[in-house]
Amino acid sequence: MGFLKPPKIPAPPPIEMPKEEDVPSLEDEARERQEAEDLRRRELNRKGRRSTILTGTGLSDIADKDLKQSTLLGG
Repeated sequence: MGFLKPPKIPAPPPIEMPKEEDVPSLEDEARERQEAEDLRRRELNRKGRRSTILTGTGLSDIADKDLKQSTLLGG
């Protein structure tokens, strides 16, 4: 089957880079405001382990006090 040859592929057209004034800017005020609002909303909704861990919230005061109380079971 040496008589079958692949077709010749034409050269692709040259690539034209867009001019700088045609490229939209990623840094604008509306986008920054939206990102700040999204970050604020995520921080407000963020819960989990941070809200359940009680260390550093005043437990040292409890450790300093004598909390031994007698029970009704004979103590």
